Amino acid sequence: MSAVKFILNIIWLLFCGIWMALAYAVAGIICCLLVITIPFGIASFRLAGFILWPFGRTAVERPDAGAASCVGNVIWLVFAGWWLALGHLITSIPLFLSIIGIPFGWANLKMIPVSLTPLGREIVPTDQEWGAR
Repeated sequence: MSAVKFILNIIWLLFCGIWMALAYAVAGIICCLLVITIPFGIASFRLAGFILWPFGRTAVERPDAGAASCVGNVIWLVFAGWWLALGHLITSIPLFLSIIGIPFGWANLKMIPVSLTPLGREIVPTDQEWGAR
């Protein structure tokens, strides 16, 4: 990992990464309480790691994700996704108020689609070429 990505991740971690990752972890714990929602909890924990250290990685849609992911994303959106998206939106507002925080505010807004539809996505390094697995 380059030094720039490391520094960006440290700043992100201090300003909003810890709080948003904690929100994803709480959502994951709640989802794991019931057996039927364990896949949602696993997706939430996976996203918590991504939210904690996002620079140098990205979320891409899996081509093999089917109808079950679509139905699961609708259920996720209703019960947890909009809360997490609202958290990203609220967290981005104070970041936009400072000059240093503007790029982190944009990064927070870019994570809203991932928080709304986490199923059928995969976290990959940004160094990885397109289409490589």
